[in-house]
Amino acid sequence: MNAQWQFDQRIVAISGRNGIGKTNLLDAIYFLCFTKSYFQRSDSQLVLHGAQGLRVAGIFQKSGTPVEVTGIIRETGKKSFLIDGQPCDRLSDHIGQFPAVFIAPDDVQIILDGSEERRRFLDALLSQIDHDYLLQLMKYNRVLQQRNSFLKQQLETGHRNPELLEVLDQQLLEPATYVFEKRSYFTQQLLAQAMERYTGIAGTRYDLELNYKSPLQSGAMSDLLREHRNRDLASGRTLAGIHRDDIRIMLAGQPFRQIASQGQRKSLLFSLKLAEFSLLKEKKGFAPLLLLDDVFEKLDADRMHNLLHEVCMVNDGQVFVTDTHPERLKESFNRLGTGYEEVKGER
Repeated sequence: MNAQWQFDQRIVAISGRNGIGKTNLLDAIYFLCFTKSYFQRSDSQLVLHGAQGLRVAGIFQKSGTPVEVTGIIRETGKKSFLIDGQPCDRLSDHIGQFPAVFIAPDDVQIILDGSEERRRFLDALLSQIDHDYLLQLMKYNRVLQQRNSFLKQQLETGHRNPELLEVLDQQLLEPATYVFEKRSYFTQQLLAQAMERYTGIAGTRYDLELNYKSPLQSGAMSDLLREHRNRDLASGRTLAGIHRDDIRIMLAGQPFRQIASQGQRKSLLFSLKLAEFSLLKEKKGFAPLLLLDDVFEKLDADRMHNLLHEVCMVNDGQVFVTDTHPERLKESFNRLGTGYEEVKGER
């Protein structure tokens, strides 16, 4: 299957029935920015059934200069990226070169699900701002996996090797400290901006609290590992560290997800995403790509207008919006008084 598009205007509205590939088009753009899908954890799930691999290519404008990015997944499962035809030696080096923010219907899991979703949200943002953050996070996760495997092995065999465990502990200290400090610094800015936007999108000021929480707020990583060592050995896994970080969300003194209405949940989600967008723009010096997938189904007309005004009128980055109803897109952009490029999907 081959398809090609050219987007000439800053605001691109993509309409068509469900199932024709609108989301896949946005995910292809995201893939070129992040070297991975927004939705699929495994690259193999991206390849069309029966096909040997895939190739996605796009030309981005960066500082007025066109840059061609090509992503390839081969039949062996190996993934490679080319920048203007030159191989990218490490995929991690590509992250942050073309920043992007994706907003999709299922993103409400950032608010409703466990802490892992909120860490993924933070990591996607900070990895685009700070390349060293991504490298240190990757190092931490690699050593953490080794430590957990070692703890599990010791639990199963009953054989203890404190010297090797100490080596692994020492390897965790630097990346844990770096990631914690960066999360503390940037999350304070992110959550302050999210709080500001929440009132604008929701239309009402609510008693909302957003706070970054980490085990390292109570002590250094070395102290935590030492304090939890016996419990780690008994459970076969690492119980304390930055892999337990979270964003605590409270409304009127109670857990947000337990008492918030659907409208409040949606408003908070878009507030967090707009704060992510704003922080990326501030730190990178230019607006990231914004990919809005089927968001009209999640907001009422006034909230949608507030959101589109923020991303289309206040900011100057390129925006892609998908919807099943072209007339709704037309009405929304006419209300804003802005032009847009219309792409209609056909099947």
